[in-house]
Amino acid sequence: MGLTQIVGLIAGLLTASSLLPQVIKIVKDKSAEDVSPGMLVVLMLGVASWIVYGILREDLPIIITNSFSLLLNITTQVLRYKYTKKNSELESKLVGVQKTSK
Repeated sequence: MGLTQIVGLIAGLLTASSLLPQVIKIVKDKSAEDVSPGMLVVLMLGVASWIVYGILREDLPIIITNSFSLLLNITTQVLRYKYTKKNSELESKLVGVQKTSK
């Protein structure tokens, strides 16, 4: 692996890791209300395109880093669904409790 590929791999990993703090925050807070699902979908489509591009070029750093990025994006989307659904169910139960107690 040459210097160009090493620099590409490092740059790609740093860029792909940019979503990691968001994933950690979602898990810690058990809330993903502030995460835009539209942004995640567009980002996943872009990352998937980069993976195809990397495959066509046979460029391992592009494939590896964007695959990692796609995994983080999918994780964020799953957590968003999980915690948004869980919070909605909790709110429904709380509203039901408030109505019955009056």
